Amino acid sequence: MYTPSHYKNEDLTEVKEFIKQNSFGILVNQTNGKPWASHIPLELDLDGEGKDILVGHISKANPQWKTFEAAEEVLTIFNGPHSYVSSSWYKEEEVPTWNYIAVHVYGKIQILEEAAVLASLHKLVDKYEKESTDPISINNLSKNTMKQIKGIVGFQISITDIQATYKLSQTRQQDHPKILEELQKTNKPGSLAIASCMKHLKK
Repeated sequence: MYTPSHYKNEDLTEVKEFIKQNSFGILVNQTNGKPWASHIPLELDLDGEGKDILVGHISKANPQWKTFEAAEEVLTIFNGPHSYVSSSWYKEEEVPTWNYIAVHVYGKIQILEEAAVLASLHKLVDKYEKESTDPISINNLSKNTMKQIKGIVGFQISITDIQATYKLSQTRQQDHPKILEELQKTNKPGSLAIASCMKHLKK
């Protein structure tokens, strides 16, 4: 994606943590001659050699998986908070803009065997059930329920490139106090999250 140099985040540790915290992503490739996108959990993990990978699954009814083996590269997109920024908050006249965080990850995709798919499902469910009042475990689900694994296709993506855009008014440092004040006044979740990210950026 196009990212001006002042918005580019090359801190891989921070970017990987962002992916882990915003792991409901978008998988994009060419399917049946046109761009195809699926909105799915995409978990950052390590392969047997300690290299970064993304792991996920889609329904077998989704034709996207049939093009995985032929795909030279796929794109996954992770979106963070975003917010409108009014130029009325600036000291000098300028056009309004939008602050946001987005990460694009490119890689080579391969289909997983059923045992590996099951292992990935255990990790996925255990990760998110930690926040539940009454957490479940795949180990406790009936064989009949677990038959649904036959209806999905699991995959992993060997990462070849990570591009991260953190557009947080870096070019308007003189206006940060006013921008932060106005963002917080909105009391909107996205605006408050962007304000928090801007504060972190200044540290």
